[in-house]
Amino acid sequence: DLELRPKSESLIQGSQGDSVPLAGEPSERRCDAKEALTSRGCKEPYPPETDETLLMKDKELSASDDIIQLRPQQIDFQLRVGEYVPQTFKVSFKRAEGYPIDLYYLMDLSFSMGDDLDMIKKLSQDMVSTLQSFTKKLRIGFGSFVDKVALPYVSEMKKKRRDPSPHRGTSCQPAFSFQNLLNLTTDTAAFENKVIGQMISANLDSPESGFDAIMQAAVCKEVIGWDDGTKILVYTSDDTFHMAGDGRLAGLREPPDGNCHLSPSGLYDGTRFDYPSIGQLARVLTANNIQLIFAVTKNISAAYEELSKMIPQSVVGVLESDSSNVVQLIKNAYNSLSSSVVLEHHGAPQGLEVAYQAHCTSPSPGPPGLRPWSQRAECKDIKINQQVDFYVQLNMSRCLEQTEFHLSVQGISEQLKVVVRMKCECDCGPVEEASPSCSGHGTLHCGTCSCDPGFLGQACDCQQSEDHVSLDEKCRHGGSSQLCSGHGSCECGKCACQRSFSGQFCECDDSNCAKSNQQLCGGNGKCVCGKCNCSGAYGGEACDCSTHTDRCQTAGRPCSGSGECLCNRCVCKGGFDGDHCSHIPNNCTKYEKCVTCLSKHKKEEVAEACGVPCEGAVLSHKKTLRDAYCSFQSFLYDVTLTPQGIVHLRYAEMPSEQCSIDKTWVIIGSSVSGILFIGLLIIVISRLLLELSYRREYQSFVASQQQTNWKETRNPLFKGATTTVMNPLHMDDE
Repeated sequence: DLELRPKSESLIQGSQGDSVPLAGEPSERRCDAKEALTSRGCKEPYPPETDETLLMKDKELSASDDIIQLRPQQIDFQLRVGEYVPQTFKVSFKRAEGYPIDLYYLMDLSFSMGDDLDMIKKLSQDMVSTLQSFTKKLRIGFGSFVDKVALPYVSEMKKKRRDPSPHRGTSCQPAFSFQNLLNLTTDTAAFENKVIGQMISANLDSPESGFDAIMQAAVCKEVIGWDDGTKILVYTSDDTFHMAGDGRLAGLREPPDGNCHLSPSGLYDGTRFDYPSIGQLARVLTANNIQLIFAVTKNISAAYEELSKMIPQSVVGVLESDSSNVVQLIKNAYNSLSSSVVLEHHGAPQGLEVAYQAHCTSPSPGPPGLRPWSQRAECKDIKINQQVDFYVQLNMSRCLEQTEFHLSVQGISEQLKVVVRMKCECDCGPVEEASPSCSGHGTLHCGTCSCDPGFLGQACDCQQSEDHVSLDEKCRHGGSSQLCSGHGSCECGKCACQRSFSGQFCECDDSNCAKSNQQLCGGNGKCVCGKCNCSGAYGGEACDCSTHTDRCQTAGRPCSGSGECLCNRCVCKGGFDGDHCSHIPNNCTKYEKCVTCLSKHKKEEVAEACGVPCEGAVLSHKKTLRDAYCSFQSFLYDVTLTPQGIVHLRYAEMPSEQCSIDKTWVIIGSSVSGILFIGLLIIVISRLLLELSYRREYQSFVASQQQTNWKETRNPLFKGATTTVMNPLHMDDE
């Protein structure tokens, strides 16, 4: 804020926030920003006293027993309304190695998670070991969920309520909405034993009551045992979730109240409230600095990816069908969450503007430079023990009571407390009684006259008179019944206009002028009595017509000679378009009549007969025109526009039919012939190679036959058969 003295009596009404003036006193504001006072014709600025900034608590960043990751811890500011130079301060953050971790493992125990439960039982020890590699200060808890015990989510048959298993030969525990099985503890063996002792359950529909479980695990801080370390909630499931409104199927209309409703045994009766909404979950998790890891199977990961976008400090990891990669998934998800640093504020009142600059490199490059301020501060891929710096800017747009708010890093419980004391008054210096600026009839303070009794006006130059009627008549325009056209007050026969009105009778509205680009007078002039007074380089009703011609310039004439430069833009003649009127749309069609005329007249008659259809184009006859892109009847032609705005039409007769060759059929014939030739060549070569193979095989067979030597030898062990035949009829002959 700055205090300035008035240069003239005719000043604009002060903005809101001023105290109400007493009767007879002027209502001008002298405690304002520099730009506002300068625009109202003020001079002689008096800078205010230096505002005080106190670091109330500023401990060094430390990774020892007393871990400090955020610096400073408390800061005290004094701000003014409309501060010309906003207050800026630096916040440093360094994630400490071995920072305490509270991890609560929340598992879906519906029937389809049977194999996952078996795998978690096997991997519980590995999970604990992996987490202990991040920090020795580890506390771990365990909870599970299924669905609300009500139709249509869970069967109400007595037998099914005792054992909801969908298959014979298998046994399940009764369904439940959420159950806290193990509070956060350093006893890792208790976690392993609790996981091993679990049984699967079942419900009727696919979605589960995961939102109920997350809500209760977050709000039951005392029961679960959340501490001030890094809080992580691991949510594992192989199916989707019920959300707000689904409970109406079971007649549950009342939304969750955000309180803890766990029984002494750790059970949550979900039949009283509807399911939580996504917004409720986001607020509860953010308020309690809980980071959420969704460990879900691939078939439903898309739904959880969209859910994660609406919940700060949450990440999605894809589980194998049997959860065999859950340990690696938790490790990767934790690294992803811890490598992202987001600084945000909580509890800042309206009227107090907070902006950020993030300097993610280490060391910080120094004070904030020319980079833009944003409403969010985030650094990614930050390693353990790497320091990042944020610059925070505060500015107050209206006067408020003393207030305080907090800055914190998402997922970290440490906070920076910012106390802001508002200063809404100006320290203007000594009071000047009987001041000449007040015509000697008033006291000057902060550039404003407080008139003595009997005097009125901005400069106390009007003496009170009982004849108010005659003074008021001087403030009526053309016999109007309203004083000062209803836009000001009549003081001593003169109109003191309000807000943006001016003129002898406040008849002119200096805010009612034409707009361009959502700015009054296009930002290139001043609105005076409803009309724009444009600066030298602009004209037009809204001062949006530039007198420059730089955007119309081309290599030749402005607008390629085919248009007129108006308001620094080319307005093209008929038949031309483009930013510089250098394009002829449908030029082939446009000059068809010209080409038709050329085909009907001899060369010496063309100039006379074809003048109108050719529209002044420069004609150029060529023997051949290979690069022409237009054709009509027996002519090839093309149309070009030079930078000087001259249209050139080149044309040539098409080749005669005797000499002409259709290139399309040539290409097709050549392609087919080539394909046939290559095919035949491949067949012949393959047949020759096959014949050579056969011949080699035959020659090899003949050679092997010739080398075979069959030797006839008698086997000494072999004795031939001996047969003796005797005919009894010839026995006498012997």
